[in-house]
Amino acid sequence: MMKILFCSGEAYPFSKSGGLADVAAALPKALKKLGHEVTIITPFYQQIKTHIDQMTYLGERMIKMGVYEKKASYYRLVHDDVPYIFVDNDDFYNRKRYYGYEDDAMRFTFFNFAIFEYMCLTEDYADIIHANDWQTGLVPFFLDVKYRALNPAFQHMKTLLSIHNLEKQGSYPIETEKLFNNKNFTYIHMDRVNFLKCGIMRANAINTVSENYRNEILTRFYGFTLDGPLKARQHDLYGILNGLDQELYDPMKSSLYQAYNETNFIEGKKANKEHLINDLNLEDASLPLVSFIHRFARQKGIDILMPVLEDFLKSGAFNFVVLGYGDALYEQFFSEMQKKYPKHVYYENGFNSELSQKVYAASDLFMLPSLFEPCGLNQMIAMRYGALPIVRETGGLKDTVTPYNKFTGIGVGFAFKNYDAEELKEAIHQALNLYKEDPEAWQNLIHQAMHVNHSLSKMAKKYVELYQKLLQEN
Repeated sequence: MMKILFCSGEAYPFSKSGGLADVAAALPKALKKLGHEVTIITPFYQQIKTHIDQMTYLGERMIKMGVYEKKASYYRLVHDDVPYIFVDNDDFYNRKRYYGYEDDAMRFTFFNFAIFEYMCLTEDYADIIHANDWQTGLVPFFLDVKYRALNPAFQHMKTLLSIHNLEKQGSYPIETEKLFNNKNFTYIHMDRVNFLKCGIMRANAINTVSENYRNEILTRFYGFTLDGPLKARQHDLYGILNGLDQELYDPMKSSLYQAYNETNFIEGKKANKEHLINDLNLEDASLPLVSFIHRFARQKGIDILMPVLEDFLKSGAFNFVVLGYGDALYEQFFSEMQKKYPKHVYYENGFNSELSQKVYAASDLFMLPSLFEPCGLNQMIAMRYGALPIVRETGGLKDTVTPYNKFTGIGVGFAFKNYDAEELKEAIHQALNLYKEDPEAWQNLIHQAMHVNHSLSKMAKKYVELYQKLLQEN
């Protein structure tokens, strides 16, 4: 049995801005099922305060960062059998958003120190500290330069850094180093302090959340200027595909109009589509239903969707449902499409978990033409509900979506190679033609898609193997 401390800037269901929060909830739960002791540690954000009555107060520690001294208070709550530790400091975390403030460098330097002070406070020392993304990128550095020497319990501890989004790096002005009490080149990148680069250089091992993305980030296009440091560590760089919480996303258990599974999906999806089309005031449930459920960011491929979408809507080729929020330019585009084609487009700004599951269940096709995609959970969720993904062959999308082969009939979706609007358009045409002309082949694809099992236990076993490998190294 190993003791793992899982460090994350966000963790579902308490805080969530992206896929990291889902993994932070799902992976520890799966590791626990394999018999390991896992604790999640995360900041105590404003939105979490409503749960304070269910928490146990553990105590406090003073944290020194250069000339500053700040108090960290610790609270514990068990959710889904996994202990969550919340690190509180009102000045830093009692705010509306998780990130995006002038003092983020200080807020997360504090959190990285607080992770170690939690272990000192409780004397609950981990075998593995599992850091995630830039928010905890300083953890391996602080362990090396400060804590290993302080206490024998820290000496044999190992660190793993998981990269969920390489684009976000935690890059701050060079003065930030005054907070660390220790000058070192490993955190310097382009004359700035870079939290993620620091983690890449210092962790015992690094992993990305799909095998294909692991290879992509060693190139200039996908490396976001960190391909150099990653190449320097490529022998310690692994790809482990994210799993999907099959219990959370289950067409038999979700709050759908009608439950269904692999054997009765034809009636199940038809009923869900008819109800949803009716509820959203769209027209003609016999048309294919295409959905797009994402954060609106350039990464998601909206730039190549925009020039082709209207052609299909004009000719009434399909109904289109969009759920999400983000970049104002994209919000405005989807809003305009809804105004222009009210019978064929439904757009809801925001994220509504119950509605999104209904949309997945009703959809025939799911759109994800990403520019880059470390893993992507949405295409896995779509497949679980029998909505066939249309994706660009990049990152985790390439690892999870086998494109339809008309000669063998094998596949779970549709794919195109280059980041190009015309190629996306062709992939959509291919999908729509199959939908209209060969219902039997279409149903076989749905069956194959629903049958794929991107299980959490498979993912957790790969992490366990990697943890064990690290602990065996001197």
